[in-house]
Amino acid sequence: MESTTNIRPLQTQDLPAYFRLRTALWPDSVACFEREVSEILNRGHLASFVAQREEELVGFVEVSLRAYAEGCDSSPVGYLEGWYVAPAYRGVGIGRRLVEAAEDWARAKGCTEMASDTELNNIQSQQAHISLDYQEVERIVCFRKSL
Repeated sequence: MESTTNIRPLQTQDLPAYFRLRTALWPDSVACFEREVSEILNRGHLASFVAQREEELVGFVEVSLRAYAEGCDSSPVGYLEGWYVAPAYRGVGIGRRLVEAAEDWARAKGCTEMASDTELNNIQSQQAHISLDYQEVERIVCFRKSL
């Protein structure tokens, strides 16, 4: 399955399929989809790569440049903002190839480190990061208060 999958930058014609993948990962992102995708397509500090198998998009990765990331010593830092492969296509190397594309992008932007995060209860994501040689550097609990 993995060998016939093309990894490439997001293109405008991908947006309907990309919307479905992106909202599978972030169901609450519907309201900001248009603005965030506009930033990605303008190729600034944020990029997205998609995995295409035949005519179908089956995964994506969003990567950004951040001034700082936990556990990193350099700046800017490449940051995996989101990474998703449709369940039927997991475990065959597509996710790895997407992350490699994100790392290549960050390297071309002058980064010497990559960072990422996941929720404490997302064991599958933690294992996927570890399998790609990402090292856990910190665990946090975040809080908020309405004012």
